[in-house]
Amino acid sequence: MSDQSIQLPWMQKDWGEGASTWIHAELESQGIYVTGQIEHPQSWSTVLRVPSNAGDIYFKACGPGFAHEPALTESLWRWRPDCMPPVLAVDLQRGWMLTPDLGIALRSIIQPTRVLQHWRRVLPLYAEVQIDMASRINEILELGGLDRRLTKLPDDYELLLTNTDALRLDHPDGLSTEEYQRLHQLAPNVREMCEQLATYRIPETLHHEDFHDANIFIRNSHYTFADWGESGVAHPFITLLVTSRVIAWRLKLAEDAPELVHLRDIYLEQWKHYESPENLIAAFKLAYRVGMICRALTWHRIVVGMEEPVNAEYAEAVPGWLQEFLNYETSPTL
Repeated sequence: MSDQSIQLPWMQKDWGEGASTWIHAELESQGIYVTGQIEHPQSWSTVLRVPSNAGDIYFKACGPGFAHEPALTESLWRWRPDCMPPVLAVDLQRGWMLTPDLGIALRSIIQPTRVLQHWRRVLPLYAEVQIDMASRINEILELGGLDRRLTKLPDDYELLLTNTDALRLDHPDGLSTEEYQRLHQLAPNVREMCEQLATYRIPETLHHEDFHDANIFIRNSHYTFADWGESGVAHPFITLLVTSRVIAWRLKLAEDAPELVHLRDIYLEQWKHYESPENLIAAFKLAYRVGMICRALTWHRIVVGMEEPVNAEYAEAVPGWLQEFLNYETSPTL
């Protein structure tokens, strides 16, 4: 796990000109013409809005560690065109992708109304996709999806703990020495948790680790699941860690609010053919905590691909999720 910063592609000289040339050529080959100015990029991946005679087109350039997203998205669209983004063009070498406008972000609907009816429809559909994708885990991994399988997670956790710079040991926004020692002591527990979670008859499958209302779009009652960079293969229930946290944060709900428990149960209902209701809840609680390790690993993957000052802005997320993992031991939710 290198600490060396990597220059983001769009920080390099002439990157914008090359991206613009590619966008024009790919769209014109499909009879689509750019009709306005293309926006400028920022952050560790970038999305540009491209006005055209066919409506807005979106160009995405993925940063280091997430260049698999175009290939994975293209395959997901082929496998599940009912709820995945249509892909107009990809450059797999450079991690570039063009997609049409997907509609209205669910966040812009839910946040002002505070109505959760869309989540009651989205979660069964998402679980259906996960069940459908369980037979394709090897393909997802071959496409470069993140490998968060339970047999691998304990080793990845121990390896992450060796990178004290990423953990910001004894920094104000990092781990204390005492927290660091506790995390080391919990390594056997992490392995036991993963082994216990694997005993339930719930298949590992497609996992979207950033599945929230800004990455779900709706048009004519049709939902599209986007932004597949932070995704791969994992225990399916891990997804709901971020989903439920974002719902709680946006709507100012307690993390064990009845509304969130209800949504959890709607999701788990889709898995009733695999385990009893009691076992599904038990597996969910394990996956919820294991998911915090996944988030730390993914944020580590993000920040090591950034230069300062962007790196410093997000670096606290790695130790932050490990602190969440520690705190969950004494204050579990859901």
